Order: sequence, then structure tokens, then C-alpha cells
Amino acid sequence: MGSHMIDFRLFRDSFGTEEMRKVFAEDSFVQKLLDAESALARAEAKLNIIPKEAADEISEKAKIKNINYDELEMEIKTAKHPLVPLIRQLESVCANNYGQYIHLGATTQDIIDTATILQVKEAHEIIMLQLEQLQEELMKLAKKHRDTPMPGRTHRQHALPITFGYKTSVWLEEVNRHIDRLDHVKSILFVGQLAGAVGTLASFKKEGFKVQEIFMNELGLSVPDVTWHTSRDNLTEFIFILGMITGTAGKMANEIANLQRTEIQELEEPFKFGKVGSSTMPHKRNPSMCENVVGLSRIVQNNSQLLLNGMIHEHERDKVSWQVEWEVISESCIMTAGALSTLVTVLKGLNVNISNMNKNLMITNGLILSESLMLALGERIGKQKSHDILYHTSMESFEKKIPLQECLLNNQEIKQHLNEDEIMDLLDPVKHTGLSAEITDKVVTKTKKMRQELLKA
Repeated sequence: MGSHMIDFRLFRDSFGTEEMRKVFAEDSFVQKLLDAESALARAEAKLNIIPKEAADEISEKAKIKNINYDELEMEIKTAKHPLVPLIRQLESVCANNYGQYIHLGATTQDIIDTATILQVKEAHEIIMLQLEQLQEELMKLAKKHRDTPMPGRTHRQHALPITFGYKTSVWLEEVNRHIDRLDHVKSILFVGQLAGAVGTLASFKKEGFKVQEIFMNELGLSVPDVTWHTSRDNLTEFIFILGMITGTAGKMANEIANLQRTEIQELEEPFKFGKVGSSTMPHKRNPSMCENVVGLSRIVQNNSQLLLNGMIHEHERDKVSWQVEWEVISESCIMTAGALSTLVTVLKGLNVNISNMNKNLMITNGLILSESLMLALGERIGKQKSHDILYHTSMESFEKKIPLQECLLNNQEIKQHLNEDEIMDLLDPVKHTGLSAEITDKVVTKTKKMRQELLKA
């Protein structure tokens, strides 16, 4: 039975996905340790360091089905070592004393780091696919709502009209950058570890570089130029990217939740009969999915700090920071997958309330168009003077709660330079969304090209 929300049957799908949990499941990790040990044996056999028959036997027996977990648990508690008991079990099931050749020349961190990278490689692929799904849903929303006007807000106040397509294009471009980051990090991330006790390959003698190369080829990983036993910037960068990805996901979810407020109601996460908002207030339709995404993003972002602290190692190897990674990497990957999965679901079923967007454009009595009026008047009397006049007119409209149109038409100085038809045109929010639609088109076109290039790669 699990003791972490990630593993609770009741809540695990709110904190991660089944697919990502399998990547970091105990069986998966132990099997990857065995995969690394058998790959090492095969590499050494190809160089005649150990008999080929030994490598064949080790590879045949390096299967999770041959491991007794109860015994392994007790042996680890006794030995206080994370790998030696596993090596002993594998050795015991190998015939003809071939088990003596297991782990020859390697150090524990070589095997565990390599197993971790094999997990990370799988996790990376899952997250990349999820980002592409997110990208696709944002593209759909951007195109569909290219021309849908809504209030743009700055400092929590109405600012100028925008389109909802423009808002989603901002999110889309951020996701595009994360896909680029994940793509670029592969060259430093998918690198295995095999260097021996202090990283000098001394235990392999002159065959060290050859063993390393064959070992990495067996596992589909790149060969390191130098050991990274104490250089953890590769994993730190990956977790930082996950922190940024979930930061973007959290920002989007938080914005949707804010626009779902009772007073605003421009967006709403998917709702179907049976979804309960409150145990005591039957009317509530809470943005619970969005809040879930924001919560997960905060955990992953704080995990990034743990990896940053973990870059400080002592001498040629040190377990203190290394052990922190065992918890942080799996949790961050699982929760990132959970956040992205939930967010994609939200976007697929997002309710866009266009009528409320139109209604909310008008709640400031025209003040949301003050800039367009100021600029138009400024062309005739100068920007600063125009700003002063519109400032006083806007404050009058705000304080007296009367339409800006009325204040403008009662201002004789303004009427000398703008007629009523011009004022009415300048007060139409649909005509003053700037280049929202064109910006949306530009981002969507760029995204399509990016997706085509990724498919070719």
C-alpha cells in the first residue's frame, strides 16, 4: 500500500499518470539496474575481458523475475548499501560461477546513475508528447478565437481589448519554447555513467574508453567526455525545465481559474453533471482541476531548488546530494505528467463564454478604450495634452459612474477636434484589439512549421 499521494489509489491520478508511474515504479528501476549490469558484462565480453558465456548467462538471468524482493529488502537493511545485495542475488542465480563477473570494474554510482538516465529518457519522451498535445489544443483555441474580443487586463484591472486567440497564442509560444528546451537538453542528458571508483576508468586499464563506448551503445546512451559523478548540472537543468514547464501550466490554469470567478465567468473548466464543488455548498462549480495543476506546479518548482542545492558535492563522490535525486527526479517527472495531463483535459473541454467576454468589455463604461481616444486626440493636439484631457475625463466617468461617451460629448475641447461619429467609432472595443489576430496567426504559423520539423527529426 502506498504512503505518498502519488501512489494512493484514491488520489494518484490527481498527482500523476499511470504511464509515468510505471517509468519510476520499483520494478522498472530494479530492471534498469539489471539492464546496466548485463550491458556492462556484454561490453566486457566483446573485449575479451570476461568470457562470452558469462555475459550470456548474466544477460539471461538479469531479469526482475529472478529477484526475491523480501530477501533483497532485508539484505539492503543489513548491508546499508543500495546495490551490493542486488548484485549478490544476481550472482546467486547465475550458473557455472559466471556471477563472479558481474559489476567488474564499475562502481555503484555508475550503475544507479545509468539506470536513472534510462528512466529519465523514458520520462522525457512522455513529457515531450504531452507538450505536443498541449500545443495542439492551444493551436485549436488560438485559431478558433482569433477574433473573439475580450478585456485585456493589467495589474488586475481592465486595460485594453484583446482577443482570446491572442491570449492563447502567448501561452502557445511559451509551450513552444519548452519543447525547444527539452529537445536541446537531450545531448547533455542522455549520457550514461561508467567510470569506476573515482571516475578515472582505472579498473578497466587500457580498455576503459572501449568498454565505456560499447556499454553506452548497448543501452542507447551517449558516452561522457568525463565522469559526471559530482557534476549534476545535467539532471539539474532537466528538473529546472520541468519546473518551467509546470510553471507555464500553472500560469495557464491559474488564469483560467481567475476568469472562472463568479464576477467574471469568461472561461470555465469542463463541467458535467456529477462534479461536486463543495460538501456544504451545493451550488459551487469550483475550478478544481485548474487548482490541482497550480498545486502540482508549486511542488515541482520547489523541487528544482533541491537539485540546485544538490550540485554541491564533495571530492570525487558524495552520497548526500546524490540520494536527494532519487526522490526528486521521480516525483518531479510524475507530477509534471499529472499537471500536463490535467491541463490538456481542461483545454479540450474548456467552456469559452463569448457573451460574457462581450458584456465584460462594457462594464467600465467605455474606459477600456481611453488609450485609443487619447491617441486619436493626440494626433491633433499632442500626446501629453491629450493624456491630461482624457485623464480628467476618465476620472470624471469613473467617479460619477457615468459613461465615458457622455463625458466626452460634454467636453467642448474634445468636441473641437473629434466629432460624435469619430468618438463612437473609437469607443467600439471590437475595432481596437490592435494586431491581436495577426499576432495569433504568426504564432500559429510558426508552431505548424515547428511541428513539421520535429516530425522530420
